[in-house]
Amino acid sequence: MKFFSPYRHAYSVAALLACTFLTAYGQQQAEPSSQPAPPVQQGTPDAAAPAPQGASTEQEPPGGKRVFGVLPNYRTADASQEGIPISAHQKFVIASKDSFDYPLVLLAGAFAGLGQLADQQPSFGQGIKGYVHRLATNYADQAMGNMFTEGLFPAMLHEDPRYFRRGSGPKWHRAGYALTRIFVTRTDSGHARFNYSEWLGNASSVAISNAYYPDGRTFGDNATKLLEQCGTDAISQVLKEFWPDIKRKFFHKGGDGTN
Repeated sequence: MKFFSPYRHAYSVAALLACTFLTAYGQQQAEPSSQPAPPVQQGTPDAAAPAPQGASTEQEPPGGKRVFGVLPNYRTADASQEGIPISAHQKFVIASKDSFDYPLVLLAGAFAGLGQLADQQPSFGQGIKGYVHRLATNYADQAMGNMFTEGLFPAMLHEDPRYFRRGSGPKWHRAGYALTRIFVTRTDSGHARFNYSEWLGNASSVAISNAYYPDGRTFGDNATKLLEQCGTDAISQVLKEFWPDIKRKFFHKGGDGTN
């Protein structure tokens, strides 16, 4: 039985959440060594000079590099960075880090496991061979979607691929803001508009995936996969919005620490 249905999205979300929580509790990572900022020499005239707009001043993402130690967080930026454009090169750097960070394989493995249980893509078969096939295609889906939505299309359309975390205010307001960022983005000039990169990037990823998904090439299958990928992005942004708060409360670490 094929599982190209609205329930498939629920299974993917469950895999994402289960994998992140299990990884966080399973690996008690050591407190990373925080390097103190170098002292400012008073006699240096350029010490207090602000960085120019678009400069490649990499900042640690709010909450660290990974949400719950597994979900790549490189796309997240502090709200103070909103309106400061980044170069096309920086967009591809963000996309590459989100696409090739090693925990992404764990997420792909979780999705592949659910696909195996539900017998999605029956032509892949079962057993080790079927699981490896699902693992590879799930990883390809995530990596390709990240490269398109965070790198290629933002560079072409002059859109900012970053998620700007609010960090304060009513929780429902913050959650609503996070969910709707798949529809609204900022251009390089600072204006708000429809997030074409999110939808065109994921649509392109889904279209290409038809080459390695022989069992689901109908319009309905592709529309479901597109909504599934965009919906997963929306939920991941909610996790990124509240992760520093959760980390500070339950893991007793600074909300902007590493990992």
